[in-house]
Amino acid sequence: MPAPLIEAYDAFYAVGKTAVLVVPAMVDYTNPTAAELDAGINVTRQVKSIDGWATEAGQLDRPDYASDFNSKINGRREASDSSLGIYAKISGADIRQTLTVGYSGFVVLMPGGWVTGYRMDVFPVLMRSKPKQWSDSDPFMLQYQFSIRQVPAEDILVP
Repeated sequence: MPAPLIEAYDAFYAVGKTAVLVVPAMVDYTNPTAAELDAGINVTRQVKSIDGWATEAGQLDRPDYASDFNSKINGRREASDSSLGIYAKISGADIRQTLTVGYSGFVVLMPGGWVTGYRMDVFPVLMRSKPKQWSDSDPFMLQYQFSIRQVPAEDILVP
């Protein structure tokens, strides 16, 4: 008997749907409350780019003398270099007052939008730098670079 087909569903373009929040505190980031998310700052309208925000596991060789095949096992997991490119306000009174170097909190990415029952990822972060992006062809922005401090909570339900 052939394997059953996965149900058909529409793919979607994340731009125009994704919500990006910076949240200062959560009691349990693997199960945030609506009130904790509401206490954050929704920076979606000012985000130009979202880079990284993924985890992956390395691989370790696992050879043995019973075979000439060199099998692999999962190694340590780590987070990719992660950043948010955020437009700056001309006066400087923008997210720079919250996202200072050393800021410890959470970045929340909701690829389907801020919709109850959809999925989101919550990343415990430490903001490590915010280099300015000078250009003669793009709006002025800062590239906020983050260290991910703990295993992120991925694909959890939006409350």
